Amino acid sequence: MALFGKQEKNDDGSPRDAAAASGASSARSASSPAPAASGRDLRATSQEGTTMANIGKSITISGDLTGEEDLVIEGKVEGKVTLPNNQLTIGSNGSVKAEVSAKSVVVIGRVAGDVRGAERVEIQGTGIVEGDVAAPKLVVAEGAVLNGSISMGAKAAATAPAATTPTADVRKAG
Repeated sequence: MALFGKQEKNDDGSPRDAAAASGASSARSASSPAPAASGRDLRATSQEGTTMANIGKSITISGDLTGEEDLVIEGKVEGKVTLPNNQLTIGSNGSVKAEVSAKSVVVIGRVAGDVRGAERVEIQGTGIVEGDVAAPKLVVAEGAVLNGSISMGAKAAATAPAATTPTADVRKAG
């Protein structure tokens, strides 16, 4: 807008942007980063320095969830969660009703379902697991709740659910 309330016009008669007329637009764009660079990255960083995807506490997911990056669940997930090469953390606000399988699982919140860790499962003091746990390494902190069977050993995490998988006695003929 020009002085005294008059609006400037382009050559074709259309109203002209006051910021563009004063040159403010070009000064602003030169000093501020591109929109993509100024966008906020919503992923957290793990202790190892890798990025972690985050499902916020207002998010609810029903269905199968798979991925190839570390994940923190603070919301609600129902279905199946599979991260074969990554860490899964159920945060303090997280509530998971699912079969959980990951390289490493840390439970701070609540899980209702079987939990399998290829390397380890950790249930912190506020963690609650209502289901079977299978992992070569298991850490259960004082105050944690674990209602289910425990299967440990190198093969435990790689097998199907321990309580429902029949076993066969295979012997070498000799």
